[in-house]
Amino acid sequence: MAITYMWRGGVQNDELNAERGILRDAVYSEEESNRVELLDRHSLGWVVARDGGALVGFVNVSWDGLVHAWPQDTMVTTAARGRGVGTEVVRVATREAKAAGCEWLHVDFEDHLRPFYLDACGFSPADAGLIAL
Repeated sequence: MAITYMWRGGVQNDELNAERGILRDAVYSEEESNRVELLDRHSLGWVVARDGGALVGFVNVSWDGLVHAWPQDTMVTTAARGRGVGTEVVRVATREAKAAGCEWLHVDFEDHLRPFYLDACGFSPADAGLIAL
């Protein structure tokens, strides 16, 4: 079946919580189990990828309410990896952030994800600062 991608697509807490171990470990703490409420309250939007009815990919797009947005929690199930799902959820997120009036899409990532974000998704390297809190 073809994978479908939807901006602000329907997703349920139990889907996201059930996929934690498959998509990405420890994205949210146990106290933050109502992830759909957090998405609705704080995000510009999100992209869901589904293979049939099954959730196979997800990315949240946070923003400053003006012109800066950033993808967070880009996740793809193990079974769907290597099929371009991650690249496509980021592509849809990029398109929709631009349509919403954002001028910049920033991303932070661990070094092993550099080829994904810079090569596959087209981000440019940039200097940044970080303070661990």
